Amino acid sequence: MAFEVPAALFLQPDDLWQMAQNSGPGGLAILGVLLCFSIYSWTVIFSKWGAVRTARSSNSRFLRAFRKAGTLEAVMVASEQYRPSPLVVVFDFGYEEVERQVKSRGSLTNRPAVERALQLGISEEVAKLERHMDKLATTASVTPFIGLLGTVSGIISAFVALGNQGATSLKTLGPGIAEALITTAAGLFAAIPAAIFYNHFGHKVRELIARMDDFALEFLNMAERGFGE
Repeated sequence: MAFEVPAALFLQPDDLWQMAQNSGPGGLAILGVLLCFSIYSWTVIFSKWGAVRTARSSNSRFLRAFRKAGTLEAVMVASEQYRPSPLVVVFDFGYEEVERQVKSRGSLTNRPAVERALQLGISEEVAKLERHMDKLATTASVTPFIGLLGTVSGIISAFVALGNQGATSLKTLGPGIAEALITTAAGLFAAIPAAIFYNHFGHKVRELIARMDDFALEFLNMAERGFGE
């Protein structure tokens, strides 16, 4: 005999909306704050998703062009069509330093200066890739506590109302507690996606940083082959 879960165990959207409306001004204010956190975090998530995907695909295409090119000058000409790639920015920083040394001394004489220029390019791109990541971390860590604050406040109000009415039955107390727990659920609803995507994007950003570090070594090799003493 199959076990069937009673439909009454699942709240309908209308029930949730009714409970939210009955939460009182304080509960509604907290739900509004949590909604703002959730909307903002999802905005960051979609924006970051597109930025990371574009960076990865353009990196792959630029890296293929870089490895096929024989000189830095050829890469410089081709780099314009791969502008969304973080590797192009790293290349620009390194190429400017190489060009400066070659113009003044005729060859690449100061490798550490090129390494520092490449590192500056990497740092600039890392700052772009990590932009707004802190907002996801804040949402993931703060919203559960905001929701819990609303729940605690709602439960206190429910017990106060219960004491004033002089009733002690669960039927009287239950609706007030259920309405108070809505804010905890809303806090978790905002926090869980933010935590998941914060970790996801953190992993992707680390992959891109590793790719930029590897590219810096490839750039130095090409620069020394073309302009080394």
